[in-house]
Amino acid sequence: QVHVVESGGGLVQPGGSLRLSCAASGSIFSIYAMGWYRQAPGKQREFVASMITSGSTNYADSVKGRFTISGDNAKNTVYLQMNSLKPEDTAVYSCYADVTQIRGGVPIDYWGQGTQVTVSS
Repeated sequence: QVHVVESGGGLVQPGGSLRLSCAASGSIFSIYAMGWYRQAPGKQREFVASMITSGSTNYADSVKGRFTISGDNAKNTVYLQMNSLKPEDTAVYSCYADVTQIRGGVPIDYWGQGTQVTVSS
């Protein structure tokens, strides 16, 4: 069993910052990638950012220059530093971990429950 847990959401004013954390634990042999998606009310889930274990990162155009994803491989944890937040960043942010549980196994995505981020004055 693999567990993915997010933390760090909350209410912030426009222009403010938040840092989200995501930790994967359990029966993990290796993690290929971890990342974040978000879903705003009435909208489809959209990609935010991802990081593979080599350190390579990828961002949605809407967050480039404002959000930074980083990771700690030893702790199976990724962070999402969100700066210059806008009301349109309001959403439930969900983290995933692309996990193999045995050597040579097929990677499977495991998801957390999500954490609410609200940007409002």
